[in-house]
Amino acid sequence: MAFDAAMLNCIINEIASYKECRVDKIYQPANDEIVLLLRTRDKNLRLLINAGSNCPRINITETQSENPQKAPMLCMLLRKHLSGSKMCAVRCLGFERACELEFDAYDEMGFKSKKYLICEIMGKYSNIALTDANKKILAVLKPIDFSVSMERQLLVGMTYELPPKQDKLDTSKVTRQDFIDAYNKAPKGMKIDKFISNTFSGIALSTSRQIAYKSCGSIDALLEDAKVDYLCKTFLETVGEVLSHSAKPYLVVNEREEPVEFSYMPLTFYGKGYSCIEQESFGQLIDAYFTKKGKNERIRQKSTDIFKLLTNAEARIVKKLSLQAEELNMCDKAEEYRIMADLLTSNLYAIKRGEERVCLVNYYDESCANIEIPLDSRLSPAQNAQRYYKKYSKLKKAKQELAKQIEIGKKELEYIATVFDSLTKAEGESDLAQIRDELYHSGYASRMKNYNVVKAQSPHPLKFKTSGGYTVLCGKNNTQNDYITTKLAEKTDWWFHVKNMPGSHVLMQCKEEPGEIDFTEAAEIAAYYSKAEGNNIAVDYTNARHVKKPAGSKPGYVIYHVNWTAYVTPNEKKIKEMQIK
Repeated sequence: MAFDAAMLNCIINEIASYKECRVDKIYQPANDEIVLLLRTRDKNLRLLINAGSNCPRINITETQSENPQKAPMLCMLLRKHLSGSKMCAVRCLGFERACELEFDAYDEMGFKSKKYLICEIMGKYSNIALTDANKKILAVLKPIDFSVSMERQLLVGMTYELPPKQDKLDTSKVTRQDFIDAYNKAPKGMKIDKFISNTFSGIALSTSRQIAYKSCGSIDALLEDAKVDYLCKTFLETVGEVLSHSAKPYLVVNEREEPVEFSYMPLTFYGKGYSCIEQESFGQLIDAYFTKKGKNERIRQKSTDIFKLLTNAEARIVKKLSLQAEELNMCDKAEEYRIMADLLTSNLYAIKRGEERVCLVNYYDESCANIEIPLDSRLSPAQNAQRYYKKYSKLKKAKQELAKQIEIGKKELEYIATVFDSLTKAEGESDLAQIRDELYHSGYASRMKNYNVVKAQSPHPLKFKTSGGYTVLCGKNNTQNDYITTKLAEKTDWWFHVKNMPGSHVLMQCKEEPGEIDFTEAAEIAAYYSKAEGNNIAVDYTNARHVKKPAGSKPGYVIYHVNWTAYVTPNEKKIKEMQIK
């Protein structure tokens, strides 16, 4: 569902319920994300404002993001103008996807002054602007000049203006007669959901589909299939719940309990296999839907250089392996050259110097068929035989060397796959820094532009607690995997890893033999934090003393010869509950 004006109204009403908030701290975890730490009389709140193109939103959040060591310029400006200020009002700017946070702040001289933080939640056009009491722009996240838009500019020093209105009816002011008039003007054969989304402002397509489903029993129903009075009643009731602040937050999940949709009304048109669950608050609803998606997007933005480096390296190695495989096939001619050399040597008496080719009986062939051997007329018969022996020797050595190089290339690809897997588990800048450092020490420094060696930080692997009370450690990258397996592991601990696939090293710390449920839960963690998908995932487990790291091997690479295999199906919800924050 798009973050529409109706959803924004519901969230702003929830934020407005927290009165007399003071701005304690301000952070900017990502380029397009601002977090305000608000302090009330009885609790502290985190107000998140995201103006990114993929996950734009504003809500009270409980998630915490890793902040950069050096605050960006916009963050410093917001701290200058808003730190210590009081958030006295929050309001939507019409029935649009824009809202305004009003603050009682102080200027440089210590005098009271009004400041406004304006948030536009409009997909790829989302933005954040700070203005003074006269709506003069003091700071803007994404400046917009004439080269970007001729209709509206957002630049420091200019007066803030709302985006131009769309050619739609204001949903908050629509009457029954307005709806019927629009219905009569709509072209025949138009679907109900398209009619509502294209005619009325601030209504997402999923809400339009629910209105169509509630009115006609199908999301594909046409206007002529509906009774205009009942359709109008359903529409006005939906809008009325939003405007009267009686709407409730609902999250749609699939059979795997993965978030699919969010709304301010029950979405029943999804049907079998989907559940519509009411949430405690709109902030919790937005967190449940966007947290994982938003984290992945933030990590993707910050790891662009790593991803590009690995992608290029992978393509280069794949191309090299392809060429080496072709050369290896050519080496199959080595035995043919040896046979030619042997036949020439055994028939030197019958060969005359200066001949360009000779036909000899191939006694290596059971049928004793004749074989024609090309000769160099400038060389003697013996020299021609030696020439073929040299070709044979060269191809034989090349075959051995190519086999080694192909094996090295395959191991390199396996290593790159583990680093790709590490990127999916990274949770912040510190994890990415460890991956960069790992790649640097693995020989990728020449392809990492402007990389500066940073001081090594102590790894912080994920921690879990099993039902039996045992601590389970899980590495998020190869550096942490090595740290767990080679530094922390004791002989009595149990080590887990998904079978024959990239994945995390998982260590269950114990002094005595754990129970079956503990083994199963540790194996489920290893299966969940791996590339494996589906049910009945094979996970190898063994005593940590059986796991060895060969000298000079790549980070994260280990070997073991004694192990057992468990087949488990990981449950994300259960694993998250086991995690120690």
